Amino acid sequence: MRRVLVIAPNWIGDALMAQPLFALLKTLHPRVVIDAVAPAWVAPVLERMPEINQVFATDLGHKKLQLWHRWALASDLRDTGYDAAYVLPNSLKSALIPWLAGIRLRIGYLGEQRYGLLNVRHTNPPRDERPSMSRHYAALAYAPDAGLPENLPLPRLEADYNESMRVANRFTLDTRVPLIVFCPGAEYGPAKRWPPEHFAELAKMARNAFPYAQFVALGSPKDSPLAQAIADLTPFVRNLCGQTSLGEACALIAHASAVVTNDSGLMHVAAALRRPIVALYGSSDPRHTPPLSDTAQVQWLHLECSPCFARECPLGHFKCMRELSPEQVFGPLRGLLTQR
Repeated sequence: MRRVLVIAPNWIGDALMAQPLFALLKTLHPRVVIDAVAPAWVAPVLERMPEINQVFATDLGHKKLQLWHRWALASDLRDTGYDAAYVLPNSLKSALIPWLAGIRLRIGYLGEQRYGLLNVRHTNPPRDERPSMSRHYAALAYAPDAGLPENLPLPRLEADYNESMRVANRFTLDTRVPLIVFCPGAEYGPAKRWPPEHFAELAKMARNAFPYAQFVALGSPKDSPLAQAIADLTPFVRNLCGQTSLGEACALIAHASAVVTNDSGLMHVAAALRRPIVALYGSSDPRHTPPLSDTAQVQWLHLECSPCFARECPLGHFKCMRELSPEQVFGPLRGLLTQR
């Protein structure tokens, strides 16, 4: 293959867990050029992947057909000469662009009855039998039902030192002292979010142990109330949620000494940037969507009711996150910071 198109996932974390697929394609076809179609909120992550040549950022809404916009983009892509397309989301509409663009091979998992839109179809395993997301996507590099290598490439984003310095200066951060980043949000729902009061208590412990460190909270505008609740309890934590673009958040994370994060897109960004991470899990499963990094430490109580994969605690007690204490998280965080 000479040129392929990837229809990227709609979520930042999923896009990063798809990167081993891109690396495998480069290994199997060393001269291949990989372009991607991605939502505008995911595009900055794909643009930082060394395997990706060009990203077509779209404003296609989640759960919206927008057939005219898909047809227009497919028309623009038709003459590019793609040999194959990899459709990573499971929806029918995500397979429309490669089909409308006349791409010869259209590869993906069978979902929403996409028989005509895909012509190389992999069986979508039941959820309780599905491997980690990275292996799930990586399997598309091979024929259906073929085996996978035991060890896959880890996601890796390219960091620009000068960009990190520019963004740090914009927010008047001292680049000579440690930067501790909190990521208190999780787009999927409250069941994945460690309580703000726990983040605040952790910040106090870290401040006592590392008095010269700086603390910032990063995330989307939706995460700002959570971060503000932390800042109200610990004013030395700066709430930058919603004040940075995704690219700027990546630049600050690239400069971080440590990141404490829920299971979220920014957790996967931090992992791909090889930053020291303490990853907090409650309703989700670190065996399915782990931070793919050797520098990550996972904290998960693994209660009988967890993982439930629910947006909100179905039992009402939220023990999986509430009983994950700040003291339990501070131990690995202190270890990461003293190893610097």
